[in-house]
Amino acid sequence: MIEFQNVSKIYKGNKKAVSDINLSFGDGEFICFIGTSGSGKTTAMRMVNRMIEPTSGKILIDGKDITKENPVDLRRSIGYVIQNIGLLPHMTIRENITLVPKLLKWPEEERDEIAERLITLVELPKEMLDRYPSELSGGQQQRIGVIRALAADQNIILMDEPFGALDPITRDSLQDFVKELQEKMGKTIVFVTHDMDEALKLATKIVVMSHGKVVQCDTPENILRNPANDFVRELIGEERLMHSQQDFITVGEVMMKRAISITPEKSLSQAIRLMREKRVDTLLVVDGNNVLKGFIDVESINDKRGYSTSVGDIMELDVFYIKQTALLRDAIQRILKRGLKYVPVVDDNKKLVGILTRSSLVDMVYDTIWGEEESSADDTPVEKEEA
Repeated sequence: MIEFQNVSKIYKGNKKAVSDINLSFGDGEFICFIGTSGSGKTTAMRMVNRMIEPTSGKILIDGKDITKENPVDLRRSIGYVIQNIGLLPHMTIRENITLVPKLLKWPEEERDEIAERLITLVELPKEMLDRYPSELSGGQQQRIGVIRALAADQNIILMDEPFGALDPITRDSLQDFVKELQEKMGKTIVFVTHDMDEALKLATKIVVMSHGKVVQCDTPENILRNPANDFVRELIGEERLMHSQQDFITVGEVMMKRAISITPEKSLSQAIRLMREKRVDTLLVVDGNNVLKGFIDVESINDKRGYSTSVGDIMELDVFYIKQTALLRDAIQRILKRGLKYVPVVDDNKKLVGILTRSSLVDMVYDTIWGEEESSADDTPVEKEEA
C-alpha cells in the first residue's frame, strides 16, 4: 500500500508544487496521475521513491515512513521507467536489464536467468540480449525499459510519461503490453500522463491534479460519470462524457453465452463430425471442468490426421482469450487490431463461459455511429450453441 498523508512540496519563493495531498492506494492497483503542465503530478510520483523529498507530511509504503528508509535502498526496491527510456548505450540489453540485480549482488547465473525470462515475456528473441540499445527500434527499447524496472522483482513501478515520444501505433501496442503485464504480475504501477485516453485505458484509479492539489481521485468509471468540477469535465472532454455509459459495458454483458467446445480425449473423427454438424471450422478445447485449454481447426486436422488420433494431440495451446469482467471498449481494440473472427470468453478460473465475435463487435460500432444501419451477418466459425 502507498499512502500520502498531508504531503506538500514547497520550493523557494513559497511556490507550492504539491499542496497538502492525501491519497491511499492498494496493492496491485494501476494509478494514473493526470493534469496540465505544472499541476504537480510528476512531483507527487517522484516523491514515492524520494527523488524529490516532501517539505511536510508523510509517505508510507506498507505502513513504513519512507523518510526512515535509506534512499538508495528505497530506489532499488522500486522500479522506475523514465520518459526517454534511459537505456545505457554502452551496455548490452542483458546488462541494462540486470543493472539493479547486479547492484544488489545477485549471482550472475540468476541475473542471466531473469534476463532471459523477461525478454521472452515481451516477445523479443533471446539473441537480442547481447545487442546494444542502438540496434533496437524505439518500441523495442521501450519494452526493455519496462522489463528492466521489473528485473529485481519490485512490487512498485513508477512510470513517468514513458510513451509520450512514441508514434501512435507503437504507443497503443505498448499500452496494451503494460496493462496485460501489470494484470498478470500483480504489480502496483504509478503512472504519470497528460493523456486522458491513456489514463482511462490503463488505470484502476485516476488522480486528477491542478495547481498542486488533488481535484479528484476515483475509478475511471466514477470520474467519467461524476466529474468533480468544470476542470475535470474539460480534461475529460464532452465527447468522452457523452459515451461514458458505453465505456463501461463489460464483455460478459454482450458475449454470446454458449460456444462450441470439445474435450482433448475425443477423437479427430468426432471433432470432424462436430464441425460438420455445427458448420464451423474451429473448435475450442476444454477439460472436464470446462477450463479453456486451446483450440483445433480444419487446417490442423488435415495436416496431422495421419499421425494423430485425438484432439489433445494436435490442439494449439496458444489461444487468445478475454475475461468476462474486461471492459468491452478494450476488447474491441484488441480483437479488431489482431484481426480475429472471434475470441473465447473465460471467467476468473479460466472456465469457458462464451464467445465474443468480431462481427457482433462491428455491429455495435455501426449501432453507435449510425444507429439505423442494418447489422452485418455473422461470419465466424463459432456459433451460439454448445456441443
